[in-house]
Amino acid sequence: MDRSHPVPAMPPTLIDTPRLRLEELCEDDAGFVLALLNTEGFLRHIGDRGVRDLDGARRYLREGPLASYAEHGFGLWKATRKADGTAVGMSGLVRRDSLPRPDLGYAFLPAFEGQGLATEAGAAVLAHAFGTLRLPQVLAIVSPGNEASARVLVKLGMREWGLRDFDGETLRVFTLEATSAAP
Repeated sequence: MDRSHPVPAMPPTLIDTPRLRLEELCEDDAGFVLALLNTEGFLRHIGDRGVRDLDGARRYLREGPLASYAEHGFGLWKATRKADGTAVGMSGLVRRDSLPRPDLGYAFLPAFEGQGLATEAGAAVLAHAFGTLRLPQVLAIVSPGNEASARVLVKLGMREWGLRDFDGETLRVFTLEATSAAP
């Protein structure tokens, strides 16, 4: 075996669903992250993260998902289509200082929206949160105009908890308790 060109280790698969594989992001995912964070839907409904090039995407990964894995044991994971290995979006748990519990986050590339992938990934993330991580509650935040995302949360069994101010922006907060989550 030629050891001068080591094969990079693939990130561990955390969760398998019927159509998706959720796995940790790594700096090699910078191109995918750059594309996702600059889609019109991400910018409008989630926010501008100021990522404009590959270096910015790598910095986002280091300071966001990778730091979260190290600190909390969870974060946003890459959603890859099992059929062909295509990265289609992100889904996972985000720990924010402004919320008392982790929140469910997700974003998918426009070509993969409307196919039920956010619901499929979200259900798997919630099962992981309540089963493996033993979290008592998971929250989710949604901008008031993002009805598609709110419908996903309701399909997942979450209920609207109310409005909350986040840095001058009012967002809808949804909640699901471990005791009310489906097995």
